[in-house]
Amino acid sequence: MQSLLKVAALVMLSLSLTHCGVQSIPTAKNEVEAKLAEVTNQYKRRADLIPNLVKTVQGYAKQEKDTLTAVVEARAKATQTKIDPSNATPQQLQQYQQAQGALGQALGKLMVVVEKYPDLKSNQNFLDLQAQLEGTENRIGIARQRHIESIKGFNNLVTVFPTSLTNSLFFHYEKMPQWDVKEGENVEQTPEVEF
Repeated sequence: MQSLLKVAALVMLSLSLTHCGVQSIPTAKNEVEAKLAEVTNQYKRRADLIPNLVKTVQGYAKQEKDTLTAVVEARAKATQTKIDPSNATPQQLQQYQQAQGALGQALGKLMVVVEKYPDLKSNQNFLDLQAQLEGTENRIGIARQRHIESIKGFNNLVTVFPTSLTNSLFFHYEKMPQWDVKEGENVEQTPEVEF
């Protein structure tokens, strides 16, 4: 009889723990790490496309060497900045965002150059690469949005009762830093190219 009571108590304890964050907090942390890995994957895809884009454009726009050089340099800086999804600090996230923002601005300037040179736009290879790059930018936006949502979910679990109590007793996780628009990612300023 006593062993039956112990089993029943153990079952009741495990059922009560499933709703207080013992499983959901680590699951949410894993989800945040997976979403950040997807963001970095999309940035890698963009970085891999850029050399092909630059080679194509160089063949048609030698007059815009400065813009192309800026894209190549921004890509180099962006690929040098690494982020570890499981140990991302606010400073690492900020550095990563700044490098990716600078690359985004350089690509924006390149797209303005494309509008200025009609013969560039007529090249099918360039149009294909441009479409892939635009698709990648959309994928990055979606991946970042999903990462933001997963961070929000995790932060809610570690800060809102009753799961915050479980976090303070068992895990001691801190809120995770959120993506933020920095100076390198000025979304309100249209890139300008002067000739």
